[in-house]
Amino acid sequence: MKQRTIALLLTAALGISLLGITALAVEGGDMPAPDTSASQPETIHTPDEMTVSPEEPPLQSEEQSGTEEEKGSFDTSFEEYIPDPVGSISFSNVERRMREGNLQIKALQESIEIIDEIDYDKLKDQLRYQLNELAKNQWNLVTSSKQLIQAGIMSDYEYHSAYDQLDRAYDAVRKQFDDITEGDMQENNADTKRQLQSLQNQIIMAGEATYIALAAMELQEDGLERQLTALDRQLTELDLRYQLGHISSMTLKQARSGRAALDSGLSTLRMNLDTYKGQFELLIGADITGRISLNTLPKVTNKDLDRMDLEKDLEKAKENSWDIYQATETMQEELKTYNGHGGEFGYTYKKDDSDYMRIRHNWYTAKYTYDNTIQNFELGLRNLYLKVQDYRQILDAAKTALAVEQDNYAVAQLKQSQGTLSQNGLLEAEDKLKQAGEKVAAGENDLFSAYNTYRWAVDYGIMN
Repeated sequence: MKQRTIALLLTAALGISLLGITALAVEGGDMPAPDTSASQPETIHTPDEMTVSPEEPPLQSEEQSGTEEEKGSFDTSFEEYIPDPVGSISFSNVERRMREGNLQIKALQESIEIIDEIDYDKLKDQLRYQLNELAKNQWNLVTSSKQLIQAGIMSDYEYHSAYDQLDRAYDAVRKQFDDITEGDMQENNADTKRQLQSLQNQIIMAGEATYIALAAMELQEDGLERQLTALDRQLTELDLRYQLGHISSMTLKQARSGRAALDSGLSTLRMNLDTYKGQFELLIGADITGRISLNTLPKVTNKDLDRMDLEKDLEKAKENSWDIYQATETMQEELKTYNGHGGEFGYTYKKDDSDYMRIRHNWYTAKYTYDNTIQNFELGLRNLYLKVQDYRQILDAAKTALAVEQDNYAVAQLKQSQGTLSQNGLLEAEDKLKQAGEKVAAGENDLFSAYNTYRWAVDYGIMN
């Protein structure tokens, strides 16, 4: 009978409160419980009658909150979308394909939408109602406890245990209510949303990096195939020279061994291409075949490069960086706590105060962490900027070398037509021309990779 009485008292209150407590996962607050020393019950208001402090900040409108919450988010609007043919993909469609097909990104998006769908006004009304119900049940427990104890239905220990449970539930719900009133819950959820968007962007950046790496591997495959063709041509000549007795069998064996090693390296590269293409297909949510066809990478123009401004870009990158934002928030919170306990001058003669010293150390830890985060970020962006400039000059040098080989090949064609150069000599000149072209293509890919990484750092604050 005793257990049933307590259960009836607690079920009515906890059944209402636990839903909000578990759904929002908050800790108990610091608000005092209803005063049990009064001779009359606390006045209970209906949700429409109950009001909160006049200092309560107004809730942000969707437009106001969206500006801050979506800072650093990836722009999903496209001026023009050209679908990829089946079994292929272009670099410009990587982001869209990943947002539509990547399961990690879609799971994160569901969490973002949960935050977007929170109606804080409605939630606040629900919490107000829970507070009133908890107060009613707590008062009923107080007013009926004397009779229940005298009748032997409830012990004094059971009364205090039941009261404490209601008290803790009230504090937890009140903490949620105050968090909404003061805007803390909205701010925390906006931070959570921004962090989830940053995680999405990091996954997309990884997908783009994989695409660029695969393009580089395909260039390497073309280069190895060209080398293999050239080596086969040389082996044909060496076979003839061996038959004529111009070279030893050892020289021929060494050449054939080199050909076998090159062929083995090409086979390994193709296996790696198949593996990494499968991983890329997984990233974009496509069927895993290891055979997806990549279009050529976009070209970085001189206009793109001339638009780079390290100082301006650095300020924009800092604003968009989640790591810097997080370090700033932590530092500000620790500074607020530190100032609330005396700050730099309030405890001049109380250096033996362990609480003060702990808070002081926490503040300086947060400050140094913030400074270190800023320094590393600035250094990282500066290095990315210099890397882009270096790849720019490497590409320019490769283009110059290509122009030279184009001239050499034109001369070789003329000599071959005049009968002063053998067919093999012409093929060797052609091979050098192709090799120079491969270096230009590789230089263009390297430049695009560095520039794309730099843009990610500037536009979304993601350094790597």
